[in-house]
Amino acid sequence: MAIVYIGIGSNIGNRQANCAGAVEELKSKGITVKKISSMHETEPWGLKEQPKFINMAVEAETSMSPEELLSAIKDIEEDMGRKETVKWGPRIMDLDILFYDDIVIDMEHLHIPHPLLHKRDFVLNPLSEIAPGKLHPVLRKTVDQLKEALIRD
Repeated sequence: MAIVYIGIGSNIGNRQANCAGAVEELKSKGITVKKISSMHETEPWGLKEQPKFINMAVEAETSMSPEELLSAIKDIEEDMGRKETVKWGPRIMDLDILFYDDIVIDMEHLHIPHPLLHKRDFVLNPLSEIAPGKLHPVLRKTVDQLKEALIRD
């Protein structure tokens, strides 16, 4: 079983219910959720003119490959009503694979660890609640160290 970390975000509709629903959807796909961060209200990133987000993170176990996990979370997003719009635009559900064990994947459609996680407080704050000592396999810093570096910059 692989240990994975997934970021969850929503800024359309009942954001808290959407995020809680995404956790249940992960479970329904056979993903064993082990830890759940609290929900954080955050400013939009990338495209500022949109509603605030609710963001959170989960630690889970899965027997799925990284590609199968990506497919499962894309299915969840679609099932929950996500529509493709502008990059970083409003969305009912956004699920991102942050880490998958300690592997590094750099493919056209799949990047693990998430390539921007170390630049996003809305990812690092909830992630630090559940995995402060998780080591980024490329940057060789823990989640807490990445969070501290972001605060200083």
